[in-house]
Order: sequence, then C-alpha cells, then structure tokens
Amino acid sequence: MDKFDRIYELHKILRDRRTPISRVDLMRRLECAEPSVYRLIRLMKDQLNAPIEWHEELQGYYYRRDAAGGTYELPGLWFNARELQALIVFDRLLERLEPGLLGEHLAPLARRVTELLEHKRLGLGEAAHRIRVLGMASRPAGEWFHVLAGATLQRRKLHMAYHGRNRDQVTERLVSPQRLVHYRDNWYLDGWCHLRKGLRSFAVDRVKNATEIKEIADARSDAELDEYYASAYGIFAGKANKTAVLRFSPERARWVADERWHPQQTGQFLTDGRYELRIPYRDDRELVMDILKHGPDVEVVSPTALCELIGAKLRETLALYPEK
Repeated sequence: MDKFDRIYELHKILRDRRTPISRVDLMRRLECAEPSVYRLIRLMKDQLNAPIEWHEELQGYYYRRDAAGGTYELPGLWFNARELQALIVFDRLLERLEPGLLGEHLAPLARRVTELLEHKRLGLGEAAHRIRVLGMASRPAGEWFHVLAGATLQRRKLHMAYHGRNRDQVTERLVSPQRLVHYRDNWYLDGWCHLRKGLRSFAVDRVKNATEIKEIADARSDAELDEYYASAYGIFAGKANKTAVLRFSPERARWVADERWHPQQTGQFLTDGRYELRIPYRDDRELVMDILKHGPDVEVVSPTALCELIGAKLRETLALYPEK
C-alpha cells in the first residue's frame, strides 16, 4: 500500500466510523508503523485540511463533523498549483526527451511520473488533455548551451563570441560564469565579463561560439550577485537607482493588484479606485515594454524621464496609424 492508497484508506476508515479508532488499530489496518501513522495524519491535516481530532478519553482519532452533521470528503485534486505544474512539465519534458546520456537515469523518473498521473486515487487521468502549460516568446537555447552550462557548473572560464542585440555587434568575451537563469521561457548566463570588468547578463541564444578554458572562474559572492541581478526590475540587471510610480485604472487594478512585478515592489489602492504600484529599476527597457502593454489603463507618474519616454513611444506608435 503506497502513501496515496493509505490516505484514501485512512479517510474511508474515519468517514465510516461513529467512534474514535485507536492508533494501534490504524497501524494494523494501514499496514504501517506508528511514525508513519503520525506523518499521514499530519499530512492530511496540513495539506488536505482534514478535520482529524484526537479523543483523549477514548484514546482514538475521529473526523470532526460540521454544524449540519456532515462528514469531510477528500478534495478532488490533492496537489497544489506548483506541484501540479511541476508534474505536468516533467511529463511533457520527459516525453519529448531524445535518447542521450541521461536516458537510463531518467527512465525511473519517467516511470514514476507516469505512475502518478495514472494513479487511481489521484484522478489525474485527464491531466494531459485538460491542463496546458504555455510558453511565451521562447527562443531556442542554441548549440552552445551545453558548453555554457558545463563551464558554469565546473567553475571554469569561458571564451565566447557574443552577438548583442542592442548594438548589433559581435564581440569576443572572456567570462567567468556565475549562474544560468531561465527567465520568461528563455535562458541567460550571468557572469563576470573580463572585457567590461563587471557583471553582465548574456542571452544564451546570442552566443555564436563558446570554449571552456582551464582557468578557474573568478567567484563572486551570492550577496553581490543578488544585489546586482535581483535588486532592479527584469533581466536587465544592475543595482536599482530609480523607482517607477505607476497608477492603473480601477478596471486594470483588479488584475495588477494581485501581480508580483518585483520582490521589493509596494502597492496601494487610491481613494478613486486606482492602484498605485512602485517598482525599483535601473534599466528601463523591459519595464517600458511591460508598461506599454497596458495601454491607456496605466499612467506613469514618475520619474519624469520615464514619463517622457513612454509618451514618446506612444506618439511614435500613433504615427503608424494616421487618421483617415
């Protein structure tokens, strides 16, 4: 009997009984040791909100009934949102994985994921047809991904040719890789650029050539990396030195108020129903794109430079659609 079968069996025992059941009887019926009974009950109470109570006088467990005398029923789905997403993503990735070095090692994982999806107690048989995990504007990682990943994990320096989109130029770089980042369905390499003598982010798909060299990569502390890459908005890193103040219409506020744009953001509803969001940033490129997608439902209050930039972008856009 596996864990899910035991959950179902414990639920059935408590649902059908009118009197508490002892711990010893549960151990016998669930075919497990006392610590397993404790863990199972804790899991059901914490994860599935089961109203399991301990009767001190009768020394047994029972379901607490609601005000109308009804009994608890297991939820139709036992996974939370992140667990379900991970399970479906694993299933899709393993299904598409081509034969390679990891095949024999991942085979047991693939079988276990399949078993979970087909488990009679979990009701996930329709998951593959009823749940979609969508990507947005993803770009192929390219042929040099394995070199970048290998150097990052082995702590080796990289020599690479990088074609930056901003200047449309190819430059030769010596880089000490620090982290690989998967952001908005695309891969980036965070590293210390010896050419620019500073931390930089490189889009993996723009790497045109890469060679791992034998020199040990220069190490930067986690604190330094977090301060540089995580303090400002989006993938364009650098320590935040500005704060964008945005005000969304009452209609759009119903969505934006529940969104997390940045870990250090702050927000509040205004008296007229609008929502004011404050976001730390340094480079405005990604922020501008995210502001523009809200059209007339957002007003940039400050800083002035950001207001002027958004206004200029909107005028340029309007010029593409002259009135007839």
